[in-house]
Amino acid sequence: MQRSEARIDLAAIRANVETLRAATPADVLAVVKADGYGHGLVPAARAALAGGATWLGTAFAEEALALRQAGITAPILSWLATPGENLTAAVAADIDLSAAAVWGLAEIVVAAQTAGRTARVHLKVDTGLARGGATPADWPELVTAAAEAAAEGTVQIIGIWSHFTYADTPHHPTNTHQIDAFRAALEIAKDLGVVPHLRHLANSAATLTLPDAHFDLVRPGIAVYGLSPTPPARPPGLVPAMTLASHLALTKRVAAGTGVSYGHQYHTDRGATLALVPLGYADGVPRSATNTAEVWLAGRRRRIAGRVCMDQFMLDVGTDPVQAGDEVVLFGPGHDGEPTAQEWADALDTISYEIVTRVGARVPRSYSGSTPVTRGNAP
Repeated sequence: MQRSEARIDLAAIRANVETLRAATPADVLAVVKADGYGHGLVPAARAALAGGATWLGTAFAEEALALRQAGITAPILSWLATPGENLTAAVAADIDLSAAAVWGLAEIVVAAQTAGRTARVHLKVDTGLARGGATPADWPELVTAAAEAAAEGTVQIIGIWSHFTYADTPHHPTNTHQIDAFRAALEIAKDLGVVPHLRHLANSAATLTLPDAHFDLVRPGIAVYGLSPTPPARPPGLVPAMTLASHLALTKRVAAGTGVSYGHQYHTDRGATLALVPLGYADGVPRSATNTAEVWLAGRRRRIAGRVCMDQFMLDVGTDPVQAGDEVVLFGPGHDGEPTAQEWADALDTISYEIVTRVGARVPRSYSGSTPVTRGNAP
């Protein structure tokens, strides 16, 4: 028996991608950054490809290289680098890279020259998020530099892309403004002689709610793992793929008025059984879950009692007959009454993305719904 584990349903990931694929005529890039949103980089990637994704996306080049080392040959886009990073290995491994500034493009060119092969590049334009991407003022200079590099044979311009600000609020007017700004950036690029193979803007929320933003490729992230990009409702057909579970390490009877855990932020109001769960903030259970979040134990929900510690937290189970070794589920799909990651997020005033991605490496992942090794071919 595992002390604790994050159970990953690969069949759910596969089915979620099938649902997303059915929602668009565009190709699907499944985002598997941050260790597949905590679900496991390589298993999640293989399940997504089996579900119909034709691309994979990572934030950092080392994540993409880990996919290559695992034998995955599908197209991969990696989009975040800082000055001076060695991108040669990424170019040599046929990983697509993003350029959002002239200096970034120049570093990709150097990597291509060092690797002795043409780098595949996606140019990113800022359409209103004010995060990554070239501003409208800087966009013509970036496109011109990329066109010159393409003419020299050091890069191939595969895509032009951007990212939404308010896609999780489908009717927000900023969405329309960003689509218009993206189209304008594409026209500028066309006037400068650059017509990319792929245009992509849509994240999970836009994939499900903004068909005008689909273009040639969509980039779902959190929806791949069955969580809603537009809470509170979960879109039909999506099933959460992670269940976080543990087993009680200790139970004890205490008197009424007993203070529980650091700072005694919880006191029993009667004689009660306390149950210790061996997971804490070092494993990704937020400290803010103190006296707030609920878990599932012995057929009912129970609120965390007292402060969440580094390795453990407590439950007050009253007079219910629980014992060491009993399973406790922090969150899962919700099919059996257990809380969901979205409910944890709502209770803690955050988003489900944070709940699943912060589950630490100390928690083993186990997998069901196994997916065979899947390979794809770059266009």
